[in-house]
Amino acid sequence: MDRRSFLTAAAAGLLAPRAGTSRRTLRADPFTLGVASGDPSPGGVVLWTRLATDPLGGAGLGGMPSRDVDVGWQLAADERFSEIVTSGTVTARARDAHSVHVEVEGLDPGREYFYRFRAEGRLSPEGRTRTTPAAGVETPLAFAVAACAHFEHGFYTAYRRLAEQEPDLVVFLGDYLYEYAPSGYTALSGKRVRTHTPGKCATLADYRLRHAQYKSDRDLQAAHAAAPWLVAFDDHEVENNWAGPVSSTGAPAFARRRAAAFRAYYENMPLRRGSLRGAAIQVNRRVSWGSLARFHLLDTRQFRDDQACGDGVRSGCDERLSTGRTLLGDGQWRWLEDGLQGSDTRWNLLGQQIMMTHRDFRAGPGRDVNLDSWDGYAPERTRVLNALSGTANPVVLTGDAHMHHLADLKTDFDDPDAPVVARELIATSIASDGDGYRDRTWIAESLAENPHISYMDQRRGYLMARLTGDELSVDFRTLDYVSRRGAPARTSHRTTIPAESA
Repeated sequence: MDRRSFLTAAAAGLLAPRAGTSRRTLRADPFTLGVASGDPSPGGVVLWTRLATDPLGGAGLGGMPSRDVDVGWQLAADERFSEIVTSGTVTARARDAHSVHVEVEGLDPGREYFYRFRAEGRLSPEGRTRTTPAAGVETPLAFAVAACAHFEHGFYTAYRRLAEQEPDLVVFLGDYLYEYAPSGYTALSGKRVRTHTPGKCATLADYRLRHAQYKSDRDLQAAHAAAPWLVAFDDHEVENNWAGPVSSTGAPAFARRRAAAFRAYYENMPLRRGSLRGAAIQVNRRVSWGSLARFHLLDTRQFRDDQACGDGVRSGCDERLSTGRTLLGDGQWRWLEDGLQGSDTRWNLLGQQIMMTHRDFRAGPGRDVNLDSWDGYAPERTRVLNALSGTANPVVLTGDAHMHHLADLKTDFDDPDAPVVARELIATSIASDGDGYRDRTWIAESLAENPHISYMDQRRGYLMARLTGDELSVDFRTLDYVSRRGAPARTSHRTTIPAESA
């Protein structure tokens, strides 16, 4: 910190220790994992940080001492922190890997704010956040959609480009990290540009260490500091293709491993404190943007039945058509149905992890489908689409596929004349599968096999969307490479979805 910053912070009381505490000083900067915010409301937001003087220190504890540490926080109306709106002190507990979740309340709706933390004389980077508009207020929204960021497969330039666009909100739809041991999952490009922490994640220490490694990336930190995030996990935050209580690999003590992964996920994400519930975690939730839009975030892992027919991309699996199979679970299904029926916003955005549209992976006669996606739970998909059909301006936001897709969702994908219920926007990966490509011949064959899909792109990137009461405009942003830093991002495709009349 320079002298001017120190004097400004001292004048605001940010560097003063809490009464009754000693002036113990940490050996190094504890804010190496950056700052983040999330789950905004009209009157508040969650502020997050996690102290780590040595992110890759042993046992996943970030080189921190075994004692608790008091952390001061400030929220200001301006970047210079000359107008402090609210502040406080919270304890970063050693048992929680020194993570901090501050649930700020009493803020003005629809406002931009800036925040920072201090711990034992050291000041964090600054973050930008905002509250959502008040109920009944229709305010335009710029939001990004991202997913799938394998650390070994590429640099996080896409996060940096996303941050540069200064969205109001970031929706992250899973595979924030990957659990594999080094080289446990080879990119399509065959290149490994960075190396995971040792071993496959199995214990709480393993997951904490892996989160710290990912969070140490400055481009990811920039994306978190740029805007509040809505986060939901997919499979790799725990284990590839896990399903409810079932390990895809038959791993022993999977319940314990899953609970450890959930705990580490909570410790490293800007989630509300009530989201961690013993050995379970709640990520299905709703966030409204005034009267303009409501985000319905789903959990497509924790409550699902095991994948049909042994999982994978297969043909001829009648089990996937069973009406008794569930992906959402009964409780979450009722929650979703009630939320869609009770929504009074102009748009309804369903954020979820796996491809909802039907996709035939086989060119020519026959049909191969991915049984881990909604194709493996086809009757429940129909039930969800029927619910969406009675909802104002539904749009499905999806990750997982490592390719951009734009698709029409129908209750009958085999009928070209069936009405379109909603549009699905699938974001490609931030880095997973390494340097992308654009195989025009393969794309043409895939689109011909799946006429309800109108656009595909295998390059890395994210979605940048602008929403008003009249339309949703979406830029499919792509980067030509992630195996080295500095790639520019460009809009490779743009679509506009007009709002239907009320």
